[in-house]
Amino acid sequence: MIAALLCGSLVGLGVYCLVRVFLRPKPGVAQMLARIHRGQRSMTTHTTTAYESAGALDRRARSAFTSLSDRFEVLAAERGWELGRQRADLALMGRTRGTHLAMKAATAFGLFLLAPFVWTVMRVAGVPLPTAIPALAALLFAGFGFLLPDLALRSEATARRRDFRRSVGVFLDLVAMNLAGGRGLPEALLAAASVGDHWSMIRIRQALANARLYGTTPWAALGALGEEIDVEELRELSGALVLAADDGAKIRSSLSARAATLRRRELTQAEGEEGEKSQSMLVAQMLISTAFLLFLGFPAVSQLLKA
Repeated sequence: MIAALLCGSLVGLGVYCLVRVFLRPKPGVAQMLARIHRGQRSMTTHTTTAYESAGALDRRARSAFTSLSDRFEVLAAERGWELGRQRADLALMGRTRGTHLAMKAATAFGLFLLAPFVWTVMRVAGVPLPTAIPALAALLFAGFGFLLPDLALRSEATARRRDFRRSVGVFLDLVAMNLAGGRGLPEALLAAASVGDHWSMIRIRQALANARLYGTTPWAALGALGEEIDVEELRELSGALVLAADDGAKIRSSLSARAATLRRRELTQAEGEEGEKSQSMLVAQMLISTAFLLFLGFPAVSQLLKA
């Protein structure tokens, strides 16, 4: 009886969630704006690659996932879901809220179905298991699957944010060189961002180009980019450039000193990480040595105890 009630409640909860997700409510302003944005994105030109034209099943799966992502994007815009800390990580990774929510739902649903499948296989194989076990396991797997994309996003964003900080130091050196060559501050910023095709330089270059189109200052665009992707170095750079533009501070020497500080910080962090790895290797070696000594001394100790 308890297992039947639990399974029934799970089915009812799943049906309710599906109805809430796919039900078409009366469109509001946020929903209409999200739909317009989705329509504009769908009209952009795109060249089909060999990977995308590999198979019809892959195309259908990607199309279904894109539709689900758009549905979640509209739902998030309508409900006002900002996702808190994950918003900066998503902006850094170049993903939308709908894509992340769709990934969470798909992972949770896939792991939810894993427990009944394993239970069915074991019952067919002749292993008797209670009925309540797959229900509890399905709930645990679904919860883990719902949180797994968040953990993966945080790990990827941390690595990418560290890479971006390294690029900021290089960018500061390039700006200082352009200033030394006689260029103005806006031209030096855009020229420094146009040197390489690294993804971080592309993000900075896009921010500076958008600032020129929108009529804002380049340092304000860099500060907005730092707020969006949660990179403190860009916010500090924006403040220093504001002082240089308003008060006429000596920006070239300040940028060089800031770049040197960033390099020293990265070097210190790298040395700390290497020290942690060395300590972990030392602990592993001590454990292996202890286990080997126990392996050598176990026969003698067993013989003494028998005597």
